[in-house]
Amino acid sequence: MSESEARVLTSRVAVWIAAIRPKTLTAAVSPVLVGTAMAWDAGGFHAAAAVCALVCALLVQIGTNLSNDYADFLKGADTSERKGPLRVVQAGLLSATTVRRAASLVFFFAFICGLYLIVRGGVPALIIAVASILSGILYTTGRWSLAYLGLGDIFVLVFFGPVAVGGTFYVQTLSINGIVLTAGLATGLLACAILVINNVRDIEEDRQAGKKTLVVRLGRRFGIGFWAACVVLAAIIPLELLVATGEHRWAATSILILIPALYVFDRLRSETEPTALNQLLGYTAMLLLLHSVFFSVGWIL
Repeated sequence: MSESEARVLTSRVAVWIAAIRPKTLTAAVSPVLVGTAMAWDAGGFHAAAAVCALVCALLVQIGTNLSNDYADFLKGADTSERKGPLRVVQAGLLSATTVRRAASLVFFFAFICGLYLIVRGGVPALIIAVASILSGILYTTGRWSLAYLGLGDIFVLVFFGPVAVGGTFYVQTLSINGIVLTAGLATGLLACAILVINNVRDIEEDRQAGKKTLVVRLGRRFGIGFWAACVVLAAIIPLELLVATGEHRWAATSILILIPALYVFDRLRSETEPTALNQLLGYTAMLLLLHSVFFSVGWIL
């Protein structure tokens, strides 16, 4: 391979890496980590199912990201005035058709990977798999897309929370309980906090494109308060589980995320330049990861 060919290949790989948005994958990994830790503690850890659940979660997240990229461009939400991270279709790096086909292929592989979990978990696993993929597709595509109707926050809370944590636990232990689903609310809330910052940043662009997020409907001040509520509630859920179970006190160390969260909250209140909020997206994703690690390690100690 010549040097010029190598550069072209490298640039193409870089474009596709940008398209899948690696920084967002924390939201897919974290609930699987929590569900697996709880399955381990329950004596039902199943390595093959855990790995498969992780791969499926990553594929659905990547497929959703690709789907968002082309759908937001076609609907006018992504323009040359975009303040957020690079979107490959809007930037002209890949065509909408190419990205749409890639999204379809990724969702297909997610389902194929999920067949093992469906065979193992039966109808509940099938329902989770189909619902997760359909929700990823419908998040921004179609006339009645979830994000454009202002339902994106509910989708993120449910599917990155109780569904992801509970589903991961279920395919390993073949059982489910309220404690696991409650723990899932914490990851869902923190994933929702990531989305809130995204929506606060894009409030003007979304309003012009007819993307009626909760922040567009209720305003920036609501978005800031909503972000704080998501983070605080997520941090105290392990304390509630400690009270409910009388066990797993070390999982409550996840409340320590409130320390760095204070900095993010202060920045979120004071920053008015949309591009400055991009950094806070990464910080909030880190809060989610830290919470999941603290909780998971603490749960099995």
